[in-house]
Amino acid sequence: MTVCLTKSLILAGLALSGAAFAQTAAPAAPAPDYTLSFNAGVVTDYRYRGLTQTRHQAAAQGGIDFAHSSGFYVGTWASTIKWVKDGGGDAPVEIDFYGGYKGTAGAISYDVGALRYQYPGHDLEASPNTTELYGAVTYSMFTLKYSHAISDLFGFDDSKNSYYLDLSAAFDLGNGWSLTPHIGYQKVKNYSDNSYTDYALTLGKDLGNGWSASAALIGTNADKALYRTVNDKFAGKTMVVVGIKYAF
Repeated sequence: MTVCLTKSLILAGLALSGAAFAQTAAPAAPAPDYTLSFNAGVVTDYRYRGLTQTRHQAAAQGGIDFAHSSGFYVGTWASTIKWVKDGGGDAPVEIDFYGGYKGTAGAISYDVGALRYQYPGHDLEASPNTTELYGAVTYSMFTLKYSHAISDLFGFDDSKNSYYLDLSAAFDLGNGWSLTPHIGYQKVKNYSDNSYTDYALTLGKDLGNGWSASAALIGTNADKALYRTVNDKFAGKTMVVVGIKYAF
């Protein structure tokens, strides 16, 4: 949701001969110091770093973001999930909390912050709750991001200091269309067999009035024996994921 600025009409003068009003636009108000935005959407499969979180089924998602003109920001995002319940726990929702700072240095923009993944009521012996620090740099259409776990990673015992490295690009195709290729590498410390590469190619379309749609080809080279869903499907298989989102 953006803060809207409206132009107001003011009374400029009264003609002595006929009481006619002349109207002029007031000076524009200064830009707001902050923005508060919301988003909600659905996807045919919630994929995180290439792996399904919903057993290759649909998910509902939404978030709230607050950004200050100084560059600081905070936000929260949530999605329905299935993998915790499939693992014997009881958390139908993932809730993320994050905050950081965005700035520029010449032609380069950067983003640093912290992200907490929370699974309320998970009831698992090994907690899936995870905290990461991240940093990203963007030059032209390319973005390189590094995320470092300062806790155990999503329930892997003794996996602190795992990391994720991600390279993406954003191409404007015109008329509201965009193309975003991505490749990432997830390193799970002390679990070399669980480390893997993921990839995606996303076609996006701005539908106007806050609506957008996407279709993404997503896959991984993760170990098929280690990453299985409860219905014995490969969690990182290559497939197309479609989504629609409304931002306001």
